[in-house]
Amino acid sequence: MNYQHLLTVIASNILRVTINREQKLNALNKETLMELHDVLTKALSDTEVRGIILTGTGEKAFVAGADIREFSDFNSAEGRDLASDGQRKVFDLIHHAEKPIIAAINGFALGGGLELALACHIRVASHMARMGLPEVSLGLIPGYGGTQRLTQLVGRGNALEIILTGNMINAEKALQIGLVNHVVPADEVITKAEDILVDILLRSPNAVAAAIRAVNASLIDGQDGFSTEIEEFGNCFGTADFKEGVSAFLEKRTPVFNKK
Repeated sequence: MNYQHLLTVIASNILRVTINREQKLNALNKETLMELHDVLTKALSDTEVRGIILTGTGEKAFVAGADIREFSDFNSAEGRDLASDGQRKVFDLIHHAEKPIIAAINGFALGGGLELALACHIRVASHMARMGLPEVSLGLIPGYGGTQRLTQLVGRGNALEIILTGNMINAEKALQIGLVNHVVPADEVITKAEDILVDILLRSPNAVAAAIRAVNASLIDGQDGFSTEIEEFGNCFGTADFKEGVSAFLEKRTPVFNKK
């Protein structure tokens, strides 16, 4: 598929997806969300891709929100459909992906843009980045998981302050409250994200996927995350990765895991 709003490149088993709407500060419109769904779905089933970086074009914005013009005249039912469709096809797809996805936040991450970053497994921010959920200024609330994932990351008090004021926070504040994992100079955002993925890609892909499933289980209402962990832990013993990892440890060599 030829993408109109995305740039993609694969190198060393890492897919970099760049949202390419710089004149619109990389705002998410319907076509961009459809393209994200397509590229991510394909990447998650592609054995060549073992990790993904999401970022935005230019120095100003990661994603500065959703394209407001597209839903300015929606009614309640259309609004619910908008949120449900986006959650299912993009944001939940990222959240539950069993390959690591890192948000490289190179500028403004606002509204749906911050929600996109929140859905990722890890977040690296430029020291110039600014983040926020300004939906209340439009008479709305976040609709792509922002109220849930932000609270899980930073706690109820911090989440409510960010959501209810609609104010932006800077990268250092985001790091302080646990919203991002790292803050680096603007020209090092992609490099830092790649460095993290390189470390992850040295490990067992089977174990990485199992760990993601176990961590995500802790966030699901009614699911016993400890039981999921025990099940995933036990399953690892039946894999070739376990045999290779233990053999390499005992033989004092670097393990070579199956990349599939």
